[in-house]
Amino acid sequence: MIYFRGCTARERESSIAKATEELLNLANVDYHILDNENCCGSVLLRTGFIKEAKEQINKNTALLKDETILTSCAGCYKTLSEDYEGLEVIHISQLLDSLIKEGKLNLNKTNLDVTYHDSCHLSRHCGIVEEPRNVIKKVANLIEMDNIKDKGLCCGAGGGVKSAFPEIANVLAENRLEEAKSTNAELLITACPFCKLNLKNEDLDVLDLTEFLIKYGDNYESK
Repeated sequence: MIYFRGCTARERESSIAKATEELLNLANVDYHILDNENCCGSVLLRTGFIKEAKEQINKNTALLKDETILTSCAGCYKTLSEDYEGLEVIHISQLLDSLIKEGKLNLNKTNLDVTYHDSCHLSRHCGIVEEPRNVIKKVANLIEMDNIKDKGLCCGAGGGVKSAFPEIANVLAENRLEEAKSTNAELLITACPFCKLNLKNEDLDVLDLTEFLIKYGDNYESK
């Protein structure tokens, strides 16, 4: 298995990559990372640079073929699974759900109240909504927002909006945060580094799913 960290988890939110690797090691998952990992091309595709994206896809395919690809990023997952050809791709939320069900990662339940933000790429585009919730419920009490799963509100970070129209991205993030705060949850969890980056705020802690498990799923044992 190749753990494809993705640009955001590799460069800007490296704590996500660190937490992911720690969980993989705890569960005795056999994996490796690429020293020469490049961008998957998601942003190029979503912003209309199709030629450049295809060049990136061709370069990456040569490195990624014939192995299972594990991703932290929802955008990477969608791109590698739908825009590339012939790759076997799994998102970290799916893998964690499987590891827990197989008894390879056992977590302690707390009384923490949390809420979960569905990323657009993971939920609306790829239909991955139950796996991250299954994982969260093993550790904390999940309090859902009004708009969830394929009806969830966008955080504003994807599709090049954060770079081209930061003011719009900020408004979308504020709207989603208000909805999260209305649950009175103590923590906001997401399974996308892009979403975490744009939803960061001073009033409500935001953690990636992997960071959440490392911080609150303590005293777990791996088999």
